[in-house]
Amino acid sequence: MSTAPHAENTAIFKARTNKWFAGLSWLVAGVGLAGIAMTGGAGALIGSGPLLLIAYLGWLLFWRPAVVVHETGVSLENPFRSILVPWEALVHVDTRYALTLVTPGKSYGAWAAPAPGIWGGRNARPEDLQGLARSTYGPGASVRPGDLKSTDSGQAAQLVRVRWQELVESGALDAGNAETTPVTVRYRWVELAATLLLLAFSYWGVALA
Repeated sequence: MSTAPHAENTAIFKARTNKWFAGLSWLVAGVGLAGIAMTGGAGALIGSGPLLLIAYLGWLLFWRPAVVVHETGVSLENPFRSILVPWEALVHVDTRYALTLVTPGKSYGAWAAPAPGIWGGRNARPEDLQGLARSTYGPGASVRPGDLKSTDSGQAAQLVRVRWQELVESGALDAGNAETTPVTVRYRWVELAATLLLLAFSYWGVALA
């Protein structure tokens, strides 16, 4: 996990493993491009589309996604969408498949905070179950595997739940406005266009090879 303090009491969550995947994709792309340039010359770079696509997807799918917890709500920075869920619109935080913010009208998942796989809960330690926000615990103080502190979804959910709980207990949050508080969804058309362009360039380069 990587959490970084930001301006105005903001915390940014990015999974540490995602950074490794991004670095690996850039390494593969860099080595491949260097190999093409050394063996085939600059003209051979016309077939570099797939490698450029790998490098770009490393940034888009692994480096860029984040969960941003700030004063006005929670922002989910997903590959092709940015979603701002105000605190007033939030009614539940789920971690069954990923960190998911539930509002009266719809649920929004976080690409940056997936839930663990089938083995995720088997490696839980006692300390992973302690000190969680009260809303984390189910009947009999049960905890879902996706809520464990050792998981990406659990770490991000803890950031969200703790801030949400503080706002509720301080009286700064009016929960009665959930139905009327809008969620802002912004599509990232530039990222989508860049992906399609690199896919087309990759196909074109392979076809000419």
